[in-house]
Amino acid sequence: MGTIKLNVIKPSVNNMTVRVFLRAAKLDFAEHDVYGQTRSAEYLARAPSHLTPMIETAELPKGALWESCAIMQYLCNKHGLDQFYPKDPEARAMIDSAMFYLIGTFYPYLARATYPALNFPQYPGEVGFSEADAETKERARQAAAEALAEPLEVFRLFYMGDKPFIGGDSPSIADIRLAATLEFLAAIDYSLPDWAKTYVTEMEKSLGDAYSEPAADVRGYIDYVKSL
Repeated sequence: MGTIKLNVIKPSVNNMTVRVFLRAAKLDFAEHDVYGQTRSAEYLARAPSHLTPMIETAELPKGALWESCAIMQYLCNKHGLDQFYPKDPEARAMIDSAMFYLIGTFYPYLARATYPALNFPQYPGEVGFSEADAETKERARQAAAEALAEPLEVFRLFYMGDKPFIGGDSPSIADIRLAATLEFLAAIDYSLPDWAKTYVTEMEKSLGDAYSEPAADVRGYIDYVKSL
């Protein structure tokens, strides 16, 4: 397999997820910052979704793949990275469930709560995207922020239990996705529970520079927007 081309927008935690994973997995890749380019004809020809992160490799049926969880699953399957995505069906089911719960339940709340502070566009159909007044939009944002606590606690109670990570004694791809996601909560000064603070600290300690370097771009962007 040749070098993987990874297209990213660095301030995004969705992109941070794959940036961390590829570094932690020690795979051969070349990273390309495509900020401001995802609506270009050239990019859309490869990824009509205009999404990042997006990897490119000739071995894929369409030559490209987006969605952070799908990218990590594919590369783990391709390279036998069982330490991040075990083959045991029951262990894998818990990791898959944690990722689907994150992107289907937790992340939508997080996006509604943090995107306004991050100056990220919100999604059509959301209050934040509508022509509602600022007070109405802020009430909706606060409601989303308040809703975060319940699904966050589910990760501790159900997916982690008495283990330090969703993956057990070491981080899985679900842990990389969750830890990266939690980074955005600093944008709204969200008070993480102590277990979650410890969890992110242990993730960074376990993965080292593979985590810290991509996290620095997200943290730097958050510091920048908070300074405005």
